[in-house]
Amino acid sequence: MFRRFAVPLLPVLAGWAALAALALPQAVRLPVTLLFLLAGPGTALARLAPGRGGRTRSVVLAGALGLAVETLVAVALYLGGWFTPARAVLVLALLTTAAVLARPPFGRVGLAGLLLLVSACGGGGTGHEVWNTPGARISESTASAAASAPAPAGDWRLVLQDEFDGTALDTRRWATCYDWNDGGCTNKANGELEWYLPSQATVGGGALTLTAQRRPTTGADGHVYPWTSGMVTTGRDSWDAPPRQVFTRGYFAAAVRIPPEGGMFPAFWLMPAATRTTPPELDVVEFIGSTDRAQFTVHWPGPGGQDLHDSASYGPADFPAGYHVFALAWEKDSLTWYVDGVARHRETRPERIPDQPMELLLDLAVGYPSAPPDGVDTARMQVDWVRVWQH
Repeated sequence: MFRRFAVPLLPVLAGWAALAALALPQAVRLPVTLLFLLAGPGTALARLAPGRGGRTRSVVLAGALGLAVETLVAVALYLGGWFTPARAVLVLALLTTAAVLARPPFGRVGLAGLLLLVSACGGGGTGHEVWNTPGARISESTASAAASAPAPAGDWRLVLQDEFDGTALDTRRWATCYDWNDGGCTNKANGELEWYLPSQATVGGGALTLTAQRRPTTGADGHVYPWTSGMVTTGRDSWDAPPRQVFTRGYFAAAVRIPPEGGMFPAFWLMPAATRTTPPELDVVEFIGSTDRAQFTVHWPGPGGQDLHDSASYGPADFPAGYHVFALAWEKDSLTWYVDGVARHRETRPERIPDQPMELLLDLAVGYPSAPPDGVDTARMQVDWVRVWQH
């Protein structure tokens, strides 16, 4: 009895295992997914074919049916503009499950159960969506082509643009420190190792360069920081000065090349201009403990003002190999994150979407979540351009 039920379910289990494995490292993801694609859909569909035959006929039929349905699914998703490996595996896992449950010993009862499960999953609607392409390798040529990508279609107008084509930072647009410190600053909340200084934010060769260096630096607070680094912000020069430019909603984009060295924490983000504290906070992109996975995070205040946050990520990809365009569309009722012009994450839950003026920041922090390894003494984050559009 156990064998009667267990054997037909093997392709089904393989399909859902392949879907789960997409979130795992490539060493696990690749063999599990390939095993499912080679045997799962074809084996399940072959059970629906009429007539009986020998083992050779069964293997050939399973292979042909598997190749045919996998090709059809990939082409249909691609033509509809929805193709990602994750979506393809999901559709194939559902088809495999339906094919198995439609036959004895499961029959109509099993198929009805599957339809109820799909309906329940599809109708839940959390307001949180992720578009992810596991294993994607974004080429430098692709990134270069995307480097001039405009805002999405619609009634957008450009309100901030810096191409960094000069020989010095435009201080009319940018400050080089958080505005709660004179003579430099840092972010103690993260236990970071750097002291930000204006000298570490330079412009030349068509790019803004934020340079982190292992150089003991005494901060205005009297503490000696083992690293110095650079940042820019559209905020203030001092606590009592007005901010240069603030934004309530918009489309925020920058072409960024992150450093390959470990122990760095490059970020492109927004923080409240009035309170000068978070939450709320919008992280267009961060690289935390990794250089091959871009992280997108929204922070919002919970009861009592505590920091609640939710993140998604995209990768792996060789981000240090070239410039990539990271963007966030902040609308009244949604947040949508983009990498090289492709939507990768979306948030629509109202309590998570801020509605207050924010400053724009790019920085190269050091030592979060861990210190750089021995032998790493410098790193550079480069920004080709920054643009902001609003309706």
